[in-house]
Amino acid sequence: MNVFYEEDGGFKVGAILADNATSLQVEAPHGKRSKIKASAVLLRFEQPALSAFMEAAQRTADGIDVDFMWQCCGADEFECETLGREYFGHAPSPLEAAGLLLRLHGAPMYFYKKGRGRYKAAPAEALKAALASVEKKRLLAEQKQTYIDELAAGRLPASFKPLIAQLLYAPDKNSLEWKALEVASEQLKLLPARVFERCGALASPHDYHLGRFLFEHFPQGTAFADVPALAMPADLPLAEAPAFSIDDETTTEIDDAFSVQTLANGNTRFGIHIAAPALGIAVDSPLDVAARARLSTVYFPGDKITMLPPAAIDAFTLLEGAARPALSLYLEVDAAGAIVSTHSLCERVTISANLRHGELESVFTVEALTNGGVEHRFGREITALWRLALQLQAARGKADANEQQRVEYNFYVNDGRVRIVERRRGSPIDKLVAEMMIHANAEWGRALSEAGFVAAYRAQTGGVARMTTVPTPHDGLGVQQYAWASSPLRRYVDLLNQRQLLALFTPAPAVYAQGAPELLAALREFELAYDSYAEFQRMMERYWCLRWIEQEQAAELNATVIRDNLIRFDRLPLVIRVPSLHDVQSGANVRIALSRLDLWELSVHPEFVAINAPEGAGETL
Repeated sequence: MNVFYEEDGGFKVGAILADNATSLQVEAPHGKRSKIKASAVLLRFEQPALSAFMEAAQRTADGIDVDFMWQCCGADEFECETLGREYFGHAPSPLEAAGLLLRLHGAPMYFYKKGRGRYKAAPAEALKAALASVEKKRLLAEQKQTYIDELAAGRLPASFKPLIAQLLYAPDKNSLEWKALEVASEQLKLLPARVFERCGALASPHDYHLGRFLFEHFPQGTAFADVPALAMPADLPLAEAPAFSIDDETTTEIDDAFSVQTLANGNTRFGIHIAAPALGIAVDSPLDVAARARLSTVYFPGDKITMLPPAAIDAFTLLEGAARPALSLYLEVDAAGAIVSTHSLCERVTISANLRHGELESVFTVEALTNGGVEHRFGREITALWRLALQLQAARGKADANEQQRVEYNFYVNDGRVRIVERRRGSPIDKLVAEMMIHANAEWGRALSEAGFVAAYRAQTGGVARMTTVPTPHDGLGVQQYAWASSPLRRYVDLLNQRQLLALFTPAPAVYAQGAPELLAALREFELAYDSYAEFQRMMERYWCLRWIEQEQAAELNATVIRDNLIRFDRLPLVIRVPSLHDVQSGANVRIALSRLDLWELSVHPEFVAINAPEGAGETL
């Protein structure tokens, strides 16, 4: 004798080995023996054979019209055997009863299980909703497969076009599009970004990395709304001496310029002139709101996203050939180099030239200064500013005859090709500009503090730099306070400070009171944005370093060991770990082989080759 029984939510068959009052010992068709409760048995049978019973019962179940059966069974709870008599027209055989049970059990939308062998037909509305849900799932599954097939074939489904950025950077993992993209990525063994590249939806790794930043920080795009005409003050006095700026070749937001004038008393008056956009950007104006949203210009190799729209930059940048509004700090210096007086005012300054690093680097050198001066049309002024810079550096306790020149790199991208130029920070050009800006920011910070005007300061104590509204020493620069005010075209906190400075020197009431929530909020958000922008710039510099390696087909490069297996490539601002580098002392110059470069993941596989001789030279870019 055999039994058909229910166990663990399913149906099984077995041959009876022992039949007790409350339990049975049975043997399954595959030989496993088990003990089951007598109450679990639904029917007993002799034929067909045990090994063929479940297959035959399933064929019977497959032939039952579940919809017709649902219509026939009524609304009341019923026994399977009762339904079987009505459906088959006779008392069902064991095989028919088992098939019916399989069909009832396999149609939970149509029939609710109420006990062993007992069921109840689902209400019509519930069945309708369940069937609609199943149909919806079926259609979604078909749509998903269509998406997968399209992506695998290198075609972008039309519905994906407005979702590309979201799918790449912040996908809704419950969405049909993401699920299809995920499957296609697994099938193709590619990153989602590479799948989109195959479909023509993503042009390059550069666009992928840039797109991530724009998605997070500029979701509405980088374009500005129309800028209303800027109201420029008409009564600003004109400065006596013309000025000139010193910037990199690519600079368009020219914030600062300098003038040198010999006075009748034999003293020299030095002018530090800072562009004055605060004159035309009123608090809470559309232009101010736009600058407040961005908080800073974003720099990255080959491009930038400006804090202010081009029209505003054009109106206030210290461009040569015109008299531009500026906030000026004048230092009168006697023949011995002592500063005898200082004063600030807002005025128009005639900008006679925008000097660029490229034209100055060959003539503005330590050697030229040592041998008598700089041979340039502004040679006398530059030499005088250089001497003042040295005095200012010494006054803040930072003069050091053995100071190390920090290396920095400029990236120039043209038609997809990158040129990386090494520059030594601390060169005469850099020192001149830096010392003038440090002095202006420290001096104006002091003036604001003494007047009781709140301002945004950059502080550094214990090696930690931070923004604060309290005048606090900047240990790294050696000044008692440092108010960021020298880049108002590029940093929003500088624009805020300039408003306070203009009010102080007018004089007029302060624009921002102590504890002003808008000032405190701007500082907090600026610091977060500034760090994010700097991290993005570092990431894009890494991208272009890897592009340069690919472009130059550099299979091996020299590098310097920083510590352990961390190395910095010579004349390339790229720091990576080399797992195969062991037991090489810091400072050693080594040869590194490069392979498996991936611009999408910004990775490259390095292998240690050899330690270079001490006289080994670095790579030339």
